[in-house]
Amino acid sequence: MPQFLFVYHGGHTPTDPAEIEATMAAWGAWFQNMGDALDIPGNPVGQSYTVSDSGVVDNGGANPASGFTVIKADSIDVATEMAKGCPMVVNGSGSVEVAEIHPIEM
Repeated sequence: MPQFLFVYHGGHTPTDPAEIEATMAAWGAWFQNMGDALDIPGNPVGQSYTVSDSGVVDNGGANPASGFTVIKADSIDVATEMAKGCPMVVNGSGSVEVAEIHPIEM
């Protein structure tokens, strides 16, 4: 079954204990709802750097990543439907970029 990369953009790190608990519960429920489709839960990420032939920029680009997940789905349409349930999408604080992972045989 194809794998898809979810790259999260936006959101924020909660600091209030009640907000932390609610945020973790929302993500846990979403992951649980995906069941066996959840392949690699992933993690939030820190500041990103953009590396190109002209050097390194520490601003993360126009839309820096804030985390990632890898799922399995029959198609990109199914994967994007799953992404609609992301807590950051549901609460309007961020977005999810969905891309199919193409395996390379070595």
